[in-house]
Amino acid sequence: MRTEEPTATEYLPLDHPGVPVPAALRAWSVPWPAYAPGDITPPELRPDGLPVSVAEGWAEPYPTPADVPNWSDRIDRALVPFGMDRQRRPLNPTGRTGRCGRNLGAWGENQAADPIVIAGEGASRRILLIRRADIEAWAIPGGMVEPGEYATKTAARELREESGVDLTEHTPVVLSAGYVEDWRNTDHAWVCSTVVLYRLPAQVAATAGDDAADAAWWPVPDLSFLLNALAAHGGLYSAHTRFIANALPYTR
Repeated sequence: MRTEEPTATEYLPLDHPGVPVPAALRAWSVPWPAYAPGDITPPELRPDGLPVSVAEGWAEPYPTPADVPNWSDRIDRALVPFGMDRQRRPLNPTGRTGRCGRNLGAWGENQAADPIVIAGEGASRRILLIRRADIEAWAIPGGMVEPGEYATKTAARELREESGVDLTEHTPVVLSAGYVEDWRNTDHAWVCSTVVLYRLPAQVAATAGDDAADAAWWPVPDLSFLLNALAAHGGLYSAHTRFIANALPYTR
């Protein structure tokens, strides 16, 4: 894929929306010589802070995409195909985002797994959610796939680590695998996830762990009810609304 190479002009706050990208210029195939996205790379992923993040085990040790040695392998393993520009930078498969740099552990596609756990059926359904410690919103338990790990194994591991619920012996239904509209996404680093569903006849004990501030079962007779109930308690992590909507028809 050929495209002009965007150039960062400054570091932006992590939640900055970036420069506006008109719909007609979103695709990488459309020339936009003046495109200059802002860089949202936080201090812990810039060269000076990167060694600490690598030692903590959540970030890869490459300051720039050009330093990554295995792009061919990453492209082959990707859930969503993506291209590269002439400076060996991966290009977000949805097009320009208005932001560059990375606020994720890896350059290019960051594969995650999101386990949805629903107990009961119909009007008595309840869904297991955690309150994220970083943004204080309620969310599906989940996390990044480790090298060599299958997404379904990641889902079970993250579920156990974040909520104390061990469903290792259960076989989930894989609902989807694709791009996630995550607030951390940029032109050169983004999230794709495999979403799985566990169905239980009744609730089991859940206790917050790992990076979760809380864990609880919430009534979910329908999606609107859940969203309204969570609104006064930090809300639902926006990227997970679609995941839950897709899961509910399986538990009527």
